[in-house]
Amino acid sequence: MGSTKDSSARAIVANLGGPENISSLTHCATRLRLELNDISKINEEEIEKVPGVLGAIHQGDNRYQVICGGGVESMYTAIKHLPEMKGAGAAAKSDEDVKAEARSKARGRYAWLDNFFEYLSDSFRPILGVLLGASLIIAIAAVLDALGVVAFRDDNKSATWVFFDAMWKSVFYFLPVMVAYNAAKKLRVDPWLGAAIMAALMTPEFMSLSDPERFSETVATTNEALGKDLFSTTVFGLPMQLNDYGGQVFVPLIMVAILAVVYHGLKKIFPENVQMVFVPFISMLIMIPLTAFLIGPLGIWLGNGIGAGLAWMNSNAPFVFAIMIPLLYPFLVPLGLHWPLNALMLVNIQTLGYDFIQGPMGVWNFACFGATAGVLALSLRDHDTQMRQTATGALAAGLFGGISEPSLYGIHLRFKRIYPRMLLGCLAGGITIAILSAPFEGVKTQAFVFTSLLTTVVFSPMWVYVISIAVAFFVAMFAIILTDYRTPEQKAEARAALDDATPAAPVEPVAEPAPAEPSPAEPAAGGVATAVATRLVEVRAPIAGEVVGLADAGDKVFASGALGDGVGIVPSESTVVAPVSGTLMTVAKTGHAFGIKTDDGVEVLVHVGIDTVKMDGRGFDVRVEKKQHVEAGDTLAQVDFDAVAAAGFSTTTLMTVTNTKKMERVEAVAVGSVRAGDTVIEVQP
Repeated sequence: MGSTKDSSARAIVANLGGPENISSLTHCATRLRLELNDISKINEEEIEKVPGVLGAIHQGDNRYQVICGGGVESMYTAIKHLPEMKGAGAAAKSDEDVKAEARSKARGRYAWLDNFFEYLSDSFRPILGVLLGASLIIAIAAVLDALGVVAFRDDNKSATWVFFDAMWKSVFYFLPVMVAYNAAKKLRVDPWLGAAIMAALMTPEFMSLSDPERFSETVATTNEALGKDLFSTTVFGLPMQLNDYGGQVFVPLIMVAILAVVYHGLKKIFPENVQMVFVPFISMLIMIPLTAFLIGPLGIWLGNGIGAGLAWMNSNAPFVFAIMIPLLYPFLVPLGLHWPLNALMLVNIQTLGYDFIQGPMGVWNFACFGATAGVLALSLRDHDTQMRQTATGALAAGLFGGISEPSLYGIHLRFKRIYPRMLLGCLAGGITIAILSAPFEGVKTQAFVFTSLLTTVVFSPMWVYVISIAVAFFVAMFAIILTDYRTPEQKAEARAALDDATPAAPVEPVAEPAPAEPSPAEPAAGGVATAVATRLVEVRAPIAGEVVGLADAGDKVFASGALGDGVGIVPSESTVVAPVSGTLMTVAKTGHAFGIKTDDGVEVLVHVGIDTVKMDGRGFDVRVEKKQHVEAGDTLAQVDFDAVAAAGFSTTTLMTVTNTKKMERVEAVAVGSVRAGDTVIEVQP
C-alpha cells in the first residue's frame, strides 16, 4: 500500500464525498482550500481524525478548508497524485480560476472589504517560508552577537559576515519585488510584469540618481525627524523624489492595484494576437514613471504616516499600546486582518531603524502557544491520541517557528472555551511588558522576525521580552489545565470515543456466596419490628411530546450512555420546565442545556435539541440563572423549535441522570406521548 501521506490523502478525499464531489482544490500556507459540489457529503468527524489533519472549517456556501499546518503542500501533492483524482474537477481549475471565483463571493457584509484583506493576505502568504527562513538566520546572527563572536550591527565587518548578512537581507531588500509578484498574480495580472515594474526602482541605475556629484539635477535635503538625507532630482523636466524602496511593502501594493486597471483595460483594447507584446510594453511605459513620480512617494508617505501615528501612541500611551496589541491580534489573525500591521513592522525597520510592534505581538503568540500547551497536557492526561498529535505539531510549529495558524485553526477555533483563557494570557503578558518596558520606551527590535523561542535574542531589552512572553505562556497554559478547554458534553464525547477505541478487559466470573439461612427476626424494644423504606425520586418530563429511547434520539454520545441513562422527547410544545426540584448547577448561556442537582444528590441534565449549541442562543429565551433553586414544573426556557428546525438541527430534547453509576437504579418508565410534568424516569438513590 502507499505511504502514510498517501493514506491520509485518500482518507481526506473519501470523507469529502469522493473525487466527484471536489470541484476545485488549492492550498495556502497551512490549509487545503476546497470547493465542493455537495457540502452535505462531508464526514467532518472522520476528516479530523486523519493523520496530518489539524482541523477543518466550513466557510459557508460550498467552500471548505482542511488545516494541515506545515505539511499542507505535501498533502496537496499527495491528493493531486491519487489515481482516483485524475480527471476530477480539482484538476480542471487553476489557482487563478478558483481565486477569481472566490473574489466574486462576498463572505461578509461588505464584499470590497473582504476582497481588500484577501488581497493583502495573498500578497504575503506565499513568501511566509522565506520570511521565516530569513528571520531564523537573523536569530543565529543575534546569538553570535550576544556571545561576542561577531558584532552583528557593526558597519566594519569582515567579508564573511557581510556575506552572511546578504543571506537574510536578500529577502527583506527584494521584498517589494516578491510582494508585487504575488499581488499581480492575485489580481490576474502577469506577475512578472508587476515584479519588473517594481524592480525598475531598485536597479543600480535608479539608485545612482541619488548621487549629487554625478547628477547636477540631484538635490539633498536633511530630514530632522528621520535623521537622514532625502534626495530629489529632475526627470523629463519634472521633480522626482528619490527613495530607497528596499523593504517597502505599501508601494508595490498600491502600484499593482493601479496596474491591474491599466493591464485589463489594455487587454480590452488590443486584439488577442498582439497582447503578448503590446500590453506589457505599454503597461511598463505607463506604470514605471507613474510609480517613480507618484505612487512610490505616496506609498512611502503613507507607511511613514501610519508608523509615526503608532510610534506616537507607543511614546505617549505606552501602557495602552502594549496591552492593546496582544489583545487585538487573537481576533485579527483568524480573519487575516493582521497583514497591515505586519507591513507596518517592515516600514518601521526601514524608516526608524527599529520596530516596536513585534514585542507586544510576541506576547499574543506565546499566549496562543501556552493555550496549546495546556491542551497538550490534558490530552496526555486523558490519553487522547488524536488531540495529542494535533497539539504536539501545533506547539512545535509555534515555539520553534512562531507560526500560530496550526494552533488557531487546528484547536482554538474548534473549542469556544479556549479563547477567553488565552486572552487571560494576552492580558497578563501585555500588562507585564507594559510595566517592565516603561523605562525603556517599549521593547524594540531591528529585525523583522517570527516571534518564536529561537528569535528572543533579537529583542531589546531581552529580559523584559522573555519574562513577558513567559507570563503570557504559563497563564494561558494553566488557565486551560485548571478549567479545561471542553464543555462537559465535549469531555463526555471524548471519553465515549476513547472507551469505544479501548477494548474492555475480560472480567473474571465471581462466585456469589450462597444465601444464608434466614433467622427469626428478633423484635425491637417494645416488640415492634423496624423496616427501612426506600425512597424513589421521580424525574418528570421537561416538555410535552413523544418519548423515544436514547439509542433512537440521534446523538451518539447520549446513546453511548456516557452521560447516563435517560430518555429523549420529541417536543410538541415550546415550554421547557424543571423535571425535578433542586439547584441549577449548569445553565448554558445559549439556553440549550440545564443541569439540576436534587437534595438527594440526583444530577439531571436537560439538553434541548441536538447540536443546538451552534445556534448561539438564537430562539432560546432562558428564564433561570445558575445556582437558582427551582421546583419541579418551574419554567426553565421558552424555545422557538421552528427556528431550531429551520437551522437544520434536531429538536429532540434529551434528559439523563448524569450520575447514574452512583445510583442504585435508574429506569425509564414512560412510553408514547407525555405531558410536561409526567413521570418518565424513576431513580433509586
